[in-house]
Amino acid sequence: MGHKVHPNAFRLGVFRPWEANWFANPKDYTKMLHEDLEMRRIILARLRNAGIAKIETERSSNAQLTVTIHTAKPGIVIGKGGASVDQLREDLEKRFGNRVRISIQEIKQPELDAQLVAENIASQIERRISYKRAMKQAILRTMRAGAKGIRLYAGGRLRGAEMARREQDREGRVPLHTLRADIDFGRATAKTTFGAIGIKVWIYKDLVSPAQRRLPSLPEDGGTPIAPQPEPAEVVSADITPMPSAEPEPAPAQAVGTPKPARRPRTTTGAGAAARPRTAAKPKTDGAAKKPATRRSTNTKKADG
Repeated sequence: MGHKVHPNAFRLGVFRPWEANWFANPKDYTKMLHEDLEMRRIILARLRNAGIAKIETERSSNAQLTVTIHTAKPGIVIGKGGASVDQLREDLEKRFGNRVRISIQEIKQPELDAQLVAENIASQIERRISYKRAMKQAILRTMRAGAKGIRLYAGGRLRGAEMARREQDREGRVPLHTLRADIDFGRATAKTTFGAIGIKVWIYKDLVSPAQRRLPSLPEDGGTPIAPQPEPAEVVSADITPMPSAEPEPAPAQAVGTPKPARRPRTTTGAGAAARPRTAAKPKTDGAAKKPATRRSTNTKKADG
């Protein structure tokens, strides 16, 4: 049976970094892990309409926690004069007892972020918009933004049906088994009056090419072995040039420079002798053919007599 793997976790270490960067002793690991999870829940619950795609955490040795929020609407996160960010920082410091530093990064193309696309479709379904229309519009916007492929999945009581079902739609190509493929994955849940509907989105952007690693290695590997090769060849040719005074060596030189005159004397010496006896053998065969004809004629005369 096949098992489905999270596309983001499948590419960790290949070209995609971790969302939590910190080190802890075995005794403190569980405590710090639950702190990260709870911090993410608090931020997502408070900034639900801010279009948050990803939250990255980093801990330093001096007990300082750095939180990086990737959002498509930085104005909502910052607030008027940075009031909402300061309030959020104070709440996190009181809750966890550590110094917190918050940095905000804007997402310039939200159409190419799978998490934001999934949340957009879920919000439309909650507002009683047809799921087919929402999926078609999401595919159109994503492909226009420059994506090479997108795949959508919706499952649950679609349109309030009594029997839950799944619907899929896709455009382009989404190579899930290619590690170099930059595939973004996101999921969201639409909470409707007739049940929960799950949304999953895969967006294929482009291949991550290792050109930067190959470029410096090519001149070093290709230039060093090629340089010493012509030098020994020239030395050998210089040693061979004074040698043609001997008789056995001019033969290959003549064959390389002028192949036609070298072939003619060889063919005349070897093949001429074979050609002359052939011409002499032909009249002998003709005479021999004539003699048995005369003998046959004499035999026939004797038989008649």
